[in-house]
Amino acid sequence: MPTDIPKKNPDVYGLMAFSLVCLVSLSGYMVAEAKSITVTSLYIEGAPQSVVFISDPHLQDKNIGHISNAVDIINSLNASVVLIGGDFVNGENDNFTLQEVWSKIDAPVYAILGNHDYHSGINGINGQYKMLDVATETNRTVEGYDMSPLSADTDTSDLDFADSVAGVLEDNGVNVLRNEYVTLDINGTSLRVVGLDDGWAGMADPPYVPESDDFTIFMIHEPECRADWDANLILSGHTHGGQFTPPFVQILNENGIIELSGYFDSGTPLYITSGIGSSPLFGIELRYESQPEIVVINPSSPIEGSNVVYA
Repeated sequence: MPTDIPKKNPDVYGLMAFSLVCLVSLSGYMVAEAKSITVTSLYIEGAPQSVVFISDPHLQDKNIGHISNAVDIINSLNASVVLIGGDFVNGENDNFTLQEVWSKIDAPVYAILGNHDYHSGINGINGQYKMLDVATETNRTVEGYDMSPLSADTDTSDLDFADSVAGVLEDNGVNVLRNEYVTLDINGTSLRVVGLDDGWAGMADPPYVPESDDFTIFMIHEPECRADWDANLILSGHTHGGQFTPPFVQILNENGIIELSGYFDSGTPLYITSGIGSSPLFGIELRYESQPEIVVINPSSPIEGSNVVYA
């Protein structure tokens, strides 16, 4: 007897086709978002005008045009000083000549190094181990601050590589702060910038900073490596804003349950930028609801279309 062969429901094919269209559209959206740049105007009483902060450029051959565009935007904002929060490289097959892009910035530039600049926590699940070790093995109090246990991780940081990154940056006009501070005069307002070396690499070691009425900014790449230092503001990057932030993640971030991006005031005020570049997946830069970001502290004039945050 002939056996009845079940017919496939044509609705299944329609659903598959619709799903494929959605996937392609979503992928296209994420590629486009990774190349777009948003500007955030952060207003803080007492801070100098037009202090620009970016982080995580992750310079590669594929994104040099995007980073060059970011530099053009920074120059259009009449920055008084530019602060960069680390991760200048992506950690594999790095082309140091790309760092010449920073010489195009029309303002003094001060920076710190990030974990990628040390090859620290960038392979496999080592990053997850780093986060666990920060929580369990380190001291993040002001009095006893100690990140050195992370330097003994099996994921050994490449100190020579970090020195090379810092040297190339200095050659291109970037003043790299490695556990040191500078005091700047910004149009008559004194700004003190304290730059911590990378936390995940176990190299962060806060310098002695005398008391002062200067507006003081601490920079440390990983926000989880900070302490409640005596500062007006801490600036961090590292998270890429989550890079992919569906609505439920945004809600957790907005309520301070997790810290991925934006302004937080549960201790020393903190701003985490979503970064200007991103870590590519399979060689493709992707973001979802987490645009690349340039932060301008106290812009000298309103910036049309910017996101406005009041501290």
